[in-house]
Amino acid sequence: MQFTIDGNALICRHQGETLRIEPWGRNALRIRAVMEPHFPEKDRALMEPAETGAEISFKTEPHWVGDGSWDTRESAVIQNGRMKAVVNFAGLISFYRDEELILREYFRNYDGTLSKESRCLKLTGRNWKGVIGGSEYSLSVKFESRQGERLYGMGQYQQPYLDLKGSILELAQRNSQISVPFAVSSLGYGFLWNNPAVGQVTFGKNYTEWTAHATRVMDYWITTADTPKQILENYTAVTGRAPEFPEDRMGLWQCKLRYRTQEEVLEVARRYQAEGIHIDQIVIDYFHWTVQGDWKFDKTYWPDPKSMVDELHRMGIKVIVSVWPSVDRRSENFEPLMERGLLIRTERGAAQTYDFQGDCVEIDVFNPEARAYIWDVCERNYGSLGIDGYWLDNAEPDYGVYDFDHYRYYEGPALTCSNIYPQLYSRAFDEPMRKTGKKVVNLLRCAWAGSQKYGNVVWSGDVPSTFEAFRDQLQAGLNMGLAGIPWWTTDVGGFMTDDVKDPDFQQLLIRWYQFAVYSAVLRMHGDRGPYNIPALDDRDWGGGYLHTGQPNELWSYGEENYRIMRRYYDIRISMHDYIRRLYEEASTNGSPLIRTMFYEFPYDPKCWEIEDQYFFGPDYLVAPILKLNQFERAVYLPAGRWQLTSTGECFEGGQTVTVCAPLDYMPVFQKLA
Repeated sequence: MQFTIDGNALICRHQGETLRIEPWGRNALRIRAVMEPHFPEKDRALMEPAETGAEISFKTEPHWVGDGSWDTRESAVIQNGRMKAVVNFAGLISFYRDEELILREYFRNYDGTLSKESRCLKLTGRNWKGVIGGSEYSLSVKFESRQGERLYGMGQYQQPYLDLKGSILELAQRNSQISVPFAVSSLGYGFLWNNPAVGQVTFGKNYTEWTAHATRVMDYWITTADTPKQILENYTAVTGRAPEFPEDRMGLWQCKLRYRTQEEVLEVARRYQAEGIHIDQIVIDYFHWTVQGDWKFDKTYWPDPKSMVDELHRMGIKVIVSVWPSVDRRSENFEPLMERGLLIRTERGAAQTYDFQGDCVEIDVFNPEARAYIWDVCERNYGSLGIDGYWLDNAEPDYGVYDFDHYRYYEGPALTCSNIYPQLYSRAFDEPMRKTGKKVVNLLRCAWAGSQKYGNVVWSGDVPSTFEAFRDQLQAGLNMGLAGIPWWTTDVGGFMTDDVKDPDFQQLLIRWYQFAVYSAVLRMHGDRGPYNIPALDDRDWGGGYLHTGQPNELWSYGEENYRIMRRYYDIRISMHDYIRRLYEEASTNGSPLIRTMFYEFPYDPKCWEIEDQYFFGPDYLVAPILKLNQFERAVYLPAGRWQLTSTGECFEGGQTVTVCAPLDYMPVFQKLA
């Protein structure tokens, strides 16, 4: 192993690999390695200015080699604040927090000594395997597993687990799966896999393994702190924080699949106004357009969208429209985009990446020219009308088949970089919108590390309308927050419903709505069956032919359900100042709005075990009802004094209490000073 210093960085060269470790932010190090002469100039998620400065030293120690003689072994140490990395003579990296080991690379290879790492298995922590016929490598990076460690974050996976220890997670974007590869450890560190390649992470009992199917660089970042809140503060300091969230969008967002005409939109808005309910934003879903990729209203059903927007604005309602990255071959934009090379390419066969309601190819947002093209069209066709924001749907992108080895971007093979697509898609709108002075609040179905700084409200995708899915969304939202994405929401009631009159579904809807009131964004949406509403015309294109779901406004589910939702709407509005402070905190230190129990009480061991209750900011402990026909539940109260919001009854913390939960009430405790 050859050690050198390059400015603040420690350089280690061994058997063709160059390893670079450097300070990158508070109590943090960035670790990169390549099997070629130079490092690529890509910071990926690490886009914010970072504190630098480290102490680097070397140590030479004698080692008995077992043949009657001694040899020397050199190791290197780099320290940035409380974070220290030690690289030994074999290239093994160990990480320390205040001199306590917190993470170490996996090593089971004979090294000529009798140390405990010496084995004959020939396994090392970093493994490069050349991709045949290409310049990329398949990369595997292994770390020792620690008994009792819990791991959180990593974005959104449709599973009921908050603690990810023991999980195998695909590092790939899919509809309702969001890979944001930042993990928070109960041992007091945060770990970012700063690589957008498609791959996998295994948080095993025997070892942790990160893999990239095709890449040219190993790149990860690690930080340490005393609490998860401080870890997230360190992480968002180098990846970015959410911008200021406008106060006029902290209330109710109204949406359904789908409003087919401008008159339908106006009728809903006028009814809300007559009911005395203010909606902050109304969302116009897909196929208001002609064909995918035209990115404009179908004049047949939206003859004067400017007047519609103007009327909504007079009511104080913002307007957001759906934009997909897919371009139908029938679109007026298809040939210009294809000719200029601004669409995703396929490695073999026909040029097609998506096949919903048309033969489509999606735009290649890795190409800055493609980002400029879609923005120019949307600004001309939507922005000029006064549209306030964009629903950037299918942002993964949603491929017809998720065969990532079949697609190629402007930057290279999809296997090497596809996970950052949603971040770049959002930047196509965020950056030019910001130049106009707008406060950017766009709705997306996917994200990657660093997406939080681009005005993204991320929702959890097209999930089923079941209590099982509801529970999954709670875990998804909490882990998204720990991955640095504070603006997160769901479709209230789930997306896919067969029968809106089913009493079991309506009970689910109420329980989901109660949860949404105590989350970042309260948004009504869903595809509501039965599908017995006739199409507006018999064309196979345009805004009229596709089906629409049943009504999805607050009053759509009967008087009793309306009463409950109206009451909870009033609760949401009454918390406006509190919610504003939570958004300000997200912009200041990266804290999510919905938080795990241990985020607020990191020194309470029981709070690390609880997965079915959460905090909405620091003051409200929320115990959602996650099962059908459940009308009471146990709630654990940490240290302090707590007041049940339904009765005003006060409880001392440090105990578990059982409280009533009739359909019109979700247990919530307010922390008392």
